[in-house]
Amino acid sequence: MDSFGLRPDRFDAAGQDQLVDIRDLQAALPGLDRLRDWAHQALALQPGEMAVDIGSGTGSEVITFAAAVGPTGVAAGVEPDPHLLAAAERRAAAAHSTATFHSGDAYGVPFGPETFDAVLCERVFQHLTAPARAAREIARVLRPGGRAVVMDADWGSAIVHPGNTRVVREVVDTLISATTNPYSGRRLQGLLTAAGLEAESTGSHALVQERSVGAGALVSRVSAMAVARRVITEAEREQLLADLAAGAASGDIHLSVTMFAVHARKPA
Repeated sequence: MDSFGLRPDRFDAAGQDQLVDIRDLQAALPGLDRLRDWAHQALALQPGEMAVDIGSGTGSEVITFAAAVGPTGVAAGVEPDPHLLAAAERRAAAAHSTATFHSGDAYGVPFGPETFDAVLCERVFQHLTAPARAAREIARVLRPGGRAVVMDADWGSAIVHPGNTRVVREVVDTLISATTNPYSGRRLQGLLTAAGLEAESTGSHALVQERSVGAGALVSRVSAMAVARRVITEAEREQLLADLAAGAASGDIHLSVTMFAVHARKPA
């Protein structure tokens, strides 16, 4: 699996190749952890409840769910990638967790209607060509009164500093064009509301890349794509990377993207 991004068929076989993902901002993961903490507080799982993480990856959040719902509850992860499923199962076994993992995706959660008290879905919607369908699937598997937290990036919020303003704009536009659903963060509340859920609160966190990383893999890769698209020249790309390296050295650098989260409830 490409360490810099999700395989395009992980969530949506019809999607474009995914060339960007928040995991590119590795140094920003503490910010992501804080937003996850907010999500767990919003879901407020109780012993005996049933919870599912759609797009569960290597299973960390499902294991947290399992500890919260206890032996009388159910904590399930749904993930289409068999390698990630296997990794999650190994992780759960090592932790002696009751978490279970199932093959499925955001369009097809392998459980019946009104099964779960809580649903988490993190960094999935940006990869979907039909996000409204996924929102309806979340509503389908939630019990009346059940709650959901959906989290995703909005790549329209990406900031790259320093650098020539036009060059930076073309690089960010290239990043946006390379993502199936780049503005997913701002659309989450509307999608969940249209699916019949009631939005109760929202959260956000700017994931800021650590200064020492410099331009990092994401800007390096996407700026090369911008050259290939002929919206910037190779000389302009090299100057941008040099400006970012100088900014990292002097402390005048900022690379970030904002994650948004929506806490919603299914009417009782």
